[in-house]
Amino acid sequence: MKAIVISDAHLRKSSDDRYKKLMDFLDAIKKGNIPAPINHNATDTAPIHIDDLYIAGDLFDFWFCRKEKINPEFKPVINKLIELKEKGIRIHLSEGNHDFFMGEYFHDVLGMEVFEEMTNARLDNLNVLIAHGDTADSANIRYLLLRKALRSRTFYNIQRFIPVSISWTLAGFTSSASKELTVEDGYALVKKMASFALDKFQESYDAVVLGHCHVASLTHYTVAEKQRTFVTLGDWISYYSFLYFEDGNFFLRYYLP
Repeated sequence: MKAIVISDAHLRKSSDDRYKKLMDFLDAIKKGNIPAPINHNATDTAPIHIDDLYIAGDLFDFWFCRKEKINPEFKPVINKLIELKEKGIRIHLSEGNHDFFMGEYFHDVLGMEVFEEMTNARLDNLNVLIAHGDTADSANIRYLLLRKALRSRTFYNIQRFIPVSISWTLAGFTSSASKELTVEDGYALVKKMASFALDKFQESYDAVVLGHCHVASLTHYTVAEKQRTFVTLGDWISYYSFLYFEDGNFFLRYYLP
């Protein structure tokens, strides 16, 4: 089994460099042109064709939509995901702290898996938790309260029935508010996420994969005499990083076209 996991592209405008690089990356996935390790020390590479693509939150810097009205800036990447799905690649999307209410479109219309917080992914025989990671820091009460409010039925109805142009402006405001309440040194956040991961290892997860912190890291732990893997995914702003999984092994790699 082969899978790729990415997070934190924070797409806004299709003319942005990171948007263009992500489009190139997705097109390379479609064509099987992503070089990936074919042995454990990753000294050799070969083109790959993946089975699953996981996007672990904040693909978009904001997301409000209606089934009949999508922000036109987001259509190119959505169309590319549709192409991957039509090629047989399973698409899984986590909602992040910048993009939520995604199920109504990506699941109900496009038939892609959407999970609001985290998912238990079976990668070969491994039990892998994949999440955006914005709830890993349980001490950030202000953000968790904002998160709950923004995902409430009341807020959903507000954004659902106001004019589309206003809803996109409102989305930008909520994106800024979420960013303000989650601003923290990325490496400090990685330490908190590592503590979260260690707790999950005690629940028999073999790996924990998180986004949100904008730091790329891969660490192995031994828990109950078994190797466990903790990954933070980096981003598509500075790192252009992705996690590649094949035959029980995890590799953190970077897209450098």
